[in-house]
Formats: sequence, structure tokens, C-alpha cells
Amino acid sequence: MNPESGGARLRVVLDSNVYISAFIDPKGKVFAVWQEAIRGRYHLLVSPAIIREVGRVLRERFGWEPAAITRQLKLIARVGELLSPRLTVSVITADPPDNRILECAVEGRADLIVTGNRRHLLRLKTYQGIPIVRPMDFLRTMGVKTTP
Repeated sequence: MNPESGGARLRVVLDSNVYISAFIDPKGKVFAVWQEAIRGRYHLLVSPAIIREVGRVLRERFGWEPAAITRQLKLIARVGELLSPRLTVSVITADPPDNRILECAVEGRADLIVTGNRRHLLRLKTYQGIPIVRPMDFLRTMGVKTTP
């Protein structure tokens, strides 16, 4: 599906690690994934559980101030479609928060899941027919050029 073809935009769930990478390094390559969401190049799907996880990591691992976290989380909620998944999955036992990504993707009928998580989500390759890809592969799909 070409997002520029005038057809339906890709429905995409970003793993919390994609948000974290983008917010921590706004000059990094992963930031382009977030920029494309802000530009409306794809339909971002997000859940309260994903938003909470992003906030927790920004606070606990990176020491962000509460006001800065709140601003970012509100922006995620404004840019994305906020879903409250009704199903619960336990596919990834080693890292249960990864299951929240899968739940959001299924609930939102996502076309793709984008993650930098090599250990768990990427190993699945797909979940219920939804491909799981790395940020750079997603950007290539979107036709976004990144500098090496």
C-alpha cells in the first residue's frame, strides 16, 4: 500500500521504544517515524497502556520532568487514534508490556507494528497477520529517505 497513492493511509502501532528513541534523540533516524505521524502520513494507533509505558520510561530511565512528560503524552494522544483494547494477550511472557502493543494492533486493525525490540516483537515477524517491522524498514515503506 503506497501512502502517497491517495488510498487509505497505513494504520500503524508504534512500540513504546520507538517513541522513546524519537523523543530522546530528535536528531536520530527514528525521529523521522514520529515526524511522519505528526505530518499525518500514516494513521497512528495508540492505547492508554502504550502512553503509560512511554511516560514511565521517560520518568524512570531518563529522568524527564513531569511537565515535559505530560506534554509529550498529550501530543501522542492528539496525533494518534486512542484505542482501549478489549482483548488481553499473553504471547510475550518475557516482557509483558509488549503484549499491549499486540492488543492495540489487533483492536485497531493495524497494517503494521513498528518496533526496535529485537528480542521479542521482531522475533514474531507477524501477529495475527500484522507484520512487525523495524523503524528503518517502515521509513523505506513510506518512501522516507534517511541519511546514513
